[in-house]
Amino acid sequence: MIPVGNVLTFALAALGLMIIPGPSMLFVIGRSLALGRIGGLVSVAGNAAGALVIAAAVALGVGVIVEQSVVLFTAIKIVGALYLVFLGVQAIRHRNDVHTESGRSRRPLGTGRMLAEGFVVGVSNPKTIVFLVAVLPQFVDYPRGGIPLQLAILGAVFVAIALVSDSVWALVAGAAREWFVRSPHRIGRLGAVGGVIMIVLGAAVLFVGSDSA
Repeated sequence: MIPVGNVLTFALAALGLMIIPGPSMLFVIGRSLALGRIGGLVSVAGNAAGALVIAAAVALGVGVIVEQSVVLFTAIKIVGALYLVFLGVQAIRHRNDVHTESGRSRRPLGTGRMLAEGFVVGVSNPKTIVFLVAVLPQFVDYPRGGIPLQLAILGAVFVAIALVSDSVWALVAGAAREWFVRSPHRIGRLGAVGGVIMIVLGAAVLFVGSDSA
């Protein structure tokens, strides 16, 4: 079993990563501004599921292949970036689709769709891929054996921290949205801001290299 000290040290390293604005944080903020707290939290769940897949892949050794393959890493990065841009454009296009009395969208997204969109963003997040592939193995106690299990535990810790951190951001951004929802002009501008955040984020993801965390 992995030493408790290793887990705690890794948790601190992961928390430090969460504090730095990255694809997941900005995606969640943008979604919460555009869709509200519920939409933001559902997106967080989908995003966490995507990160869990990456963690599982790293534990099984696939993550090393992705990190070492420039072509595969670049393909994942481009797909994720384009998807973020698409979501941003959609948010801007439908920025005025709200009822001013309730703030509910006239074109509400289903829970399944929000989960799926969050999952795609999470599983294609290059920052998460690089961090888990480069950092996870450093906290494994190799003499104790059971390396895949140790990696899986560390990956689960990472996802748990990300889930809590992103949820906080979703609640904060969602709460700020409540003030804007009282005015059709405010909420329209807010939806556009959320869309712009995702578009800019999609462009920024393209500059994340396989040698950076």
